Formats: sequence, structure tokens, C-alpha cells
Amino acid sequence: MPLPLKPPLQPQLARPAKELPTGDNWCYEPKYDGFRAIAFVDGDEVVLQSRGGKPLDRYFPELSFAAGRYVLDGEIVIDAPDGGQDFDALQQRIHPARSRIERLARETPARYVAFDLLAEEDDSLLGMPFTRRRHALEELLRDDTVAVTPATRLPGEAEPWLRSGEGVVAKDVDATYQPGQRTGMVKVKRVRTIDAVVAGYRPGKEPGTVGSLILGLYDSSGELHIVGHSSGLRAAEKRSLVGKLAPYETGKRGHGDPSRWKSEKELEWIELRSELVVEVTFDHTSGGRIRHGTRILRWREDKAPRECLLDQMSA
Repeated sequence: MPLPLKPPLQPQLARPAKELPTGDNWCYEPKYDGFRAIAFVDGDEVVLQSRGGKPLDRYFPELSFAAGRYVLDGEIVIDAPDGGQDFDALQQRIHPARSRIERLARETPARYVAFDLLAEEDDSLLGMPFTRRRHALEELLRDDTVAVTPATRLPGEAEPWLRSGEGVVAKDVDATYQPGQRTGMVKVKRVRTIDAVVAGYRPGKEPGTVGSLILGLYDSSGELHIVGHSSGLRAAEKRSLVGKLAPYETGKRGHGDPSRWKSEKELEWIELRSELVVEVTFDHTSGGRIRHGTRILRWREDKAPRECLLDQMSA
């Protein structure tokens, strides 16, 4: 492919932060819940490369790009009915069966959202400041074949993405593109809290410890749904929680969802009576479950377990 940049190319990364940086040299974009992908376009030939350098194009045959010779940095997403992104549907695309991929491409089509232009024609743009790359991106994709992510220079206009989206990516407008480096970009994730029932716990790797808490929420009919687990317990907590939780054990065992990475034994957990409540933080959800481990903020002795409802997940 006669382009000035060739795969594999590491994408520039963002360093995490708790608050948006402010000042005249920052531009803000919404954060997406999808697959980061660099698109190498040369006429009719398109190569989609994942963040880890693996090819993605066979999994997304429905994606199309404007004619030309250029390299984009962006994200592959599948839109969800609630206005966010459906990461579960996206994961289902990574499958060896072409027939399945083609069916899902029709049923749940993906789209590519571009947020940077890395090369055009015979010129690499990596050494240009972000403002010039952004302007060139908008000029290149004026025909709307590929979506260009919204952007603003005003922190107040970015706040809604923190309240109802996945978060915000802030970019230094003067920064050049540094492949593989966490420089010139900051990401602030949307962090939410819920009050959840402690439905059980998974024993830790060391004997006499708790590895994680199993969390549940009630639906409107009173059925308890397992929605995730805790993470980040300190060593002292892992030991002390065994005694705290022992009086609530039911003598039964629960099981997590099937996993390609963990055995059935590893997914087994000890069931507890639904009497304990914790407040936890979380960021990503998919399929009605918290995708990553939560962080425990506090135990809620003042909260009735039946008040821990599923509708907190969509608030």
C-alpha cells in the first residue's frame, strides 16, 4: 500500500484524569465505547487496524470510506437505542464464521467515527499540530461518507458528554501526534454510582480471604439480577470481610456467566442473604451488566436492599 504510513501503527493514547483540563489550548471530544481503529485507505483498498495492531476489516464488511489516499484514526461503534454504544453487539462481530459476520452486519450495522487525520496523499501529518490535522480531517470528509466526531473548545459544552455519555477526551491543540505515547491527550471517564445488594462473594486466591463481592439489583417485579462484581479490595479488607460476611451465608453456591477465560470453578461464588448493601462506582455497562470491576465507596447500613433497583443503571 503506497501510503506514507503503513500498518501496524500504534495509536496515540490518552492519560486518565479526574477532571477536564481547562485553558485556551484544549479541544474536547466525546469518548466512545467501541473499538479503536486506524483506517488505511488507498483507493478501493482499506485496511482497518486495531489498537493492538491486528486486522479488523473482515469483521466489518459494511463499513465504507470516501475515495482517496489517507490514514484516519477513529473508533468503530454500534449505536444503541438509548443513544450510546452497544459494546456487546460489537464484540459479537469478532467471530470466525463469515456467515455470522455478514448477518450481524445487516442486523446491527457498525459505523466508523473519525477523530484524527494522520496522512493524506503522500504526506504524513504526524508532525502537525492537532488544530491543522482537525481542519484537514473536516475538509477531507465533507461528503459525510464517514462521520467526524463532534468537538468543542468550550468546557461547558463538553459537560453533557460527562453526564450522559462515556466521558470526554481532551486534546492539546498544539500537540503533534505521537504513536503509542500518552501525551497531548487526556481522557475523563463518566463515573457513576449505584447502591447494590451484596448477593455473594468469590473467595480470594489466598485461603481465608475474599476476592470480590458479587453485586445484584432488583427489577420492578422483585427479582434480583446479578449485575457485576467489586474489585480493588485492599489486603486487610480481603481478610476481614470473611468474618463480616460469614453470618449471611446461605450455604448455597452461585455461578457467574460463562467465560472463555475462566473455568466453571473460578466463576463459582458463595451466596449470601440479600441483607447487605454497598455503594459502588462504575463506568462501562453492556447488556445490563457492569463490564469492569466496581470500586466500593462505602457500606450502606441505612439503605434497604429492596431499594437497590435496576433503573439506577440507566440513570
